[in-house]
Amino acid sequence: MLLLLLLFLGSFHGCSSQSIVRSLPGYDGDLPFYFETGYIGVGEQEEVQLFYYFAASENRPEDDPLLLWLTGGPGCSALSGLIYEVGPFTFDLKAPHTYPPKLVLNPYSWTKVSSMIFVDAPVGTGFSYSTTQQGYDSSATKESMDLYEFMRKWLQTHPKFSTNPLYISGDSYSGIIVPMVAYHISNGNMEGLFPRMNLQGYTVGNPMTLADSDINSRVEYAFYKSLLSIELYESARHHCNGDYINVNQGNAACIDDLKLINKCLENIFIGMILEPDCATLSPEPRRLLRRELGSSRDEDFLNFTLKPRDHITWCRSYNYLAIYIWANDESVQDALHIRMGTVPKWTRCNYSISFSENVNDTVDYHRQLLRRGYRGLVYSGDHDMVFPYLGTLKWIGLLNLSITSEWQPWTVDGQVAGYTIKYNDTVSQLVFATVLGAGHTAPEYNPKQCLAMIRRWLAHFPLTSHL
Repeated sequence: MLLLLLLFLGSFHGCSSQSIVRSLPGYDGDLPFYFETGYIGVGEQEEVQLFYYFAASENRPEDDPLLLWLTGGPGCSALSGLIYEVGPFTFDLKAPHTYPPKLVLNPYSWTKVSSMIFVDAPVGTGFSYSTTQQGYDSSATKESMDLYEFMRKWLQTHPKFSTNPLYISGDSYSGIIVPMVAYHISNGNMEGLFPRMNLQGYTVGNPMTLADSDINSRVEYAFYKSLLSIELYESARHHCNGDYINVNQGNAACIDDLKLINKCLENIFIGMILEPDCATLSPEPRRLLRRELGSSRDEDFLNFTLKPRDHITWCRSYNYLAIYIWANDESVQDALHIRMGTVPKWTRCNYSISFSENVNDTVDYHRQLLRRGYRGLVYSGDHDMVFPYLGTLKWIGLLNLSITSEWQPWTVDGQVAGYTIKYNDTVSQLVFATVLGAGHTAPEYNPKQCLAMIRRWLAHFPLTSHL
């Protein structure tokens, strides 16, 4: 069966494509913006077929920036970022019982100010696939090179966007991938490779960047949010020497402190500390200091919803039920021009991909990009304990940038939307911002504030302005 499947997939070998999508099941009428989907083959034999969604700016697509958007995971579909975070349409969650699930326009889509390409990467994510079994093996290094090749080929088939300002963007685990892709593009430009890309900078939200440090910061964050006592926090910091991941198993005092910390936090949803913890629905125990979101996996939730319960606590995972129904519907896949048979079942996050996290520190990529004059925006939901903003500020400190604008609030409609700080070196600028009350990831929780943030930053305005 596997051989037959690969032979079938091979019939699409080397075939890049793009199709205009004028309407979608669940949306009334034609889409009021330009929307395109397609595949671009990468690799020596183009065995990896990366699927993408492209939405043109709703403002001035001929002039507005072009953003490449990467959803995290690794293995989470671009469609999740498109629908639940920054894309032009979303589900009407107030009408959950319609079939197909009802789509509505997103008033806070980032396509209000930019054109956006959403890519299912790495291979095995979303609707991306390989024509060979070996092609499914990937890593952070390979994914970043695949995406660089993707962008070169995409701009060759869309040359009218080659002069638009280009930004590489993404969140969560893509905090590792985004600066790597931007760095490859910068190198390609320096080497004179075609097409030259008008790279201006990058954005990362709630990012993994320096993995162990990011995860270690969860303990400090929990203390600052009053989830741990000062006695327990100080004891753990002393006994564990500030390292709660690489623990010597002979260090009994540290292990005992970590057991108490996990007990304090076992019912906290680390994706958004104020929301119910749906991981308790899963039979698999959860630990605070492992590298995953800490929420229940979608399949656990979907199985749970099938069980009769008299009283079901609301969980954020409820919002994801609609996307499983919608994306696996044949009429939807036909409208999106999916190559039938290439992906047996669409999943929001594919945790079974063959992927090596062979890069766990991208601080130097940030350093090199900033030295070359590129702009950076780093933002964090301040209620996110997956990759807390405290850890993000620590790795930013390693860049040794000068602070040109001290920590201060930024506002939307007269209300504090978060806090921001601006850094400069001799040629570049980095802006960091928190998003007040947002979790992992910020645009899913506070879309209005995040649109205001990206609008100001892309326009080269301070976040503290009122653009």
